[in-house]
Amino acid sequence: MTASLKPIQHRAAWVGDELKQCREWNFKLSPEEIDELLVIARETEVAFDGPVEKDESPESLPLLTSKAADIRDLLEEGSGAIRVTGFPANDVDERTTKCAFWHLCRNIGTPVSQAATGVRLFDVRDAGFADNDNRARGPNTRKKLSFHTDRCDVIGFLCYRQAKSGGENLVVSSVSMFNTMLAERPDLVEVLMQPFLYQRHNVDTGNETKYLEQPVFSIYEGHFASNLLRVLIDRAYAMSDTPDMTDIQREALDYMEQLASRETLHTRFRQEQGDMLFLNNFVTLHRRTEFTDYEEPERKRHLLRIWLSMPNSRPLHPSFSGNYGDTRAGAIRGGMRPSATK
Repeated sequence: MTASLKPIQHRAAWVGDELKQCREWNFKLSPEEIDELLVIARETEVAFDGPVEKDESPESLPLLTSKAADIRDLLEEGSGAIRVTGFPANDVDERTTKCAFWHLCRNIGTPVSQAATGVRLFDVRDAGFADNDNRARGPNTRKKLSFHTDRCDVIGFLCYRQAKSGGENLVVSSVSMFNTMLAERPDLVEVLMQPFLYQRHNVDTGNETKYLEQPVFSIYEGHFASNLLRVLIDRAYAMSDTPDMTDIQREALDYMEQLASRETLHTRFRQEQGDMLFLNNFVTLHRRTEFTDYEEPERKRHLLRIWLSMPNSRPLHPSFSGNYGDTRAGAIRGGMRPSATK
């Protein structure tokens, strides 16, 4: 299989701090655009929970329409990683910040559910759960996370309050990882293009299956896609009714982590208060370092997270349907289905 594969030539194939030289890294909200967001945030009521409605449409943002379209296009056709700065989170209350972030994101894509409860705007902060608590997810702990993707076309973050120390972001191009592995270990590329088992997420209670199958690397109809959440893969192969992970599968996943951790491949930064970050999950992996929080509750680290389905998304191989649902280009997809009502 790998003999026919070639390195992917795309703007998303950046390495290291090359990303910070891209114009995608320098989107700044103007005072007029901020005013437009704040006015609409204060004048409208937003329901952040519940299913996506087919006739759902965003509130009009005349000044930001062009910038939102540019962000949308660059996430798919550009680097796949965009930073937006300038939002005055220090001077805006939490509710208004959430509404402003929501309205900007709604003009970029469609928010999808991040749990079976239907939450579409997630508060990323340390909830103090024990490691064995089923409610614990990586985002609501303060521990280091491994490189991963989320179950959506694009993930977006807004930093409302930053930690006392730590909590740095690391982002790597999975396109460059594919190209590097193709040069160094093409045998492992072939392994990663085969399906891996994924355990159902502990908050995906609306899904009746115990595990799913999906490749880490895929090229379908000429479009590259990479997805990885190692913790769910490891849990799936540890189940009593699944086969053991093979040595070559484990080696391939370990090599993915080694590649992503290379300082020459990833870029490292820390979101400042008010910074927004948008990542295309099919061309980037991301992780967060461990952080130390403030003692005062009102000063503790708090990010807003949103999962977006994109109208200009790429087609996915049908094997992604277990996690994404509809795999057609531009379809409303990703997120987690709601729990069945009793």
